[in-house]
Amino acid sequence: MFLWIAEQLGFPGVLNLFRYITFRAGAATATALLLGLIIGPKFIGWLRVRQGKGQPIRDDGPQSHLAKRGTPTMGGLMILTSLTVAMLLWMDFENRFLWACLFITVGFGAIGFLDDYDKVKKRHHKGVSGKMRLAAEFVVAGIGCWIITWGHETSLYIPFYNGPVIDLGPFYIVFAAFVVVAFGNAVNLTDGLDGLATMPVIIAALAFLAIAYLVGNAVFARYLGIPHVLGVGDLTVLCSAIVGAGLAFLWFNAPPAAVFMGDTGSLALGGALGAIAVATRHEIVLGIIGGLFVVEALSVIIQVVVYKRTGKRVFRMAPIHHHFEQLGWSEPTVVIRFWIIAFVLALAGLATLKLR
Repeated sequence: MFLWIAEQLGFPGVLNLFRYITFRAGAATATALLLGLIIGPKFIGWLRVRQGKGQPIRDDGPQSHLAKRGTPTMGGLMILTSLTVAMLLWMDFENRFLWACLFITVGFGAIGFLDDYDKVKKRHHKGVSGKMRLAAEFVVAGIGCWIITWGHETSLYIPFYNGPVIDLGPFYIVFAAFVVVAFGNAVNLTDGLDGLATMPVIIAALAFLAIAYLVGNAVFARYLGIPHVLGVGDLTVLCSAIVGAGLAFLWFNAPPAAVFMGDTGSLALGGALGAIAVATRHEIVLGIIGGLFVVEALSVIIQVVVYKRTGKRVFRMAPIHHHFEQLGWSEPTVVIRFWIIAFVLALAGLATLKLR
């Protein structure tokens, strides 16, 4: 909005700053952070009153989690509110990459909200049918990815190789939608401990902030041998808004959590990162930067497949963060060590930008 106003006024004086992506990205971080901190207490109080007993806790999970009963969920609404407001204030309204990614983010958040609402209403940890939820996610991701790829190349790029590997043609939208859905659910599976998913999402968003800026700049893209996508640099505003909203939520989600983000937040944030990776043509690099989420998802898949075939468990409990809890690690120990892993993987992912 501010950019549009500045354009109408001809960017006089200090308003010329609005031309610069870096300024608007920093402003988006500050806006999302401040708004999240301001609305947080009243928002959490409202959720506590509306939900009563809060998010249902699994009886078959770690016994230490039973003490969390009564903690409200759907805190992702707070994230989405501060993120969306910051975006609408500082984004370029003519940039379709931003609109497409915001559509996926809000769409996934709405699907997660319905799932959280169903859990709270039924007083059970199982919400909306998995098949229904996946179908809705693929519809939202498919539409968003179609908007992103319209008029652009559909080639696949991989780390350590200079140039496109293969042109997927119309199948690229299917691949892109799968990336978005898979990552949205991977973040959702990771969100099992206080602060566990939030900080790795922030770290991944910071990494993709750099990637989006480099991909959107023709000079840097040519130097690094990465694809140049005109206009994708504005996604730094979305990445910055995710960082600000995530930090504000972490303020209230730090152990012991006053609120859980629920599927509302985890699906939205995971979907946003997946959409940004598709827009920047760094889908494979997302698997490195977000490697922690990939491992969490794989631990669940491995556990289910092996148990159905052999009746034995590979992990004491899945997702894998619960496995380490069962081994005797305290919750803060698991969270902080996983944060460190997320940071190292983000650095590894960024290193691939030059190794081509």
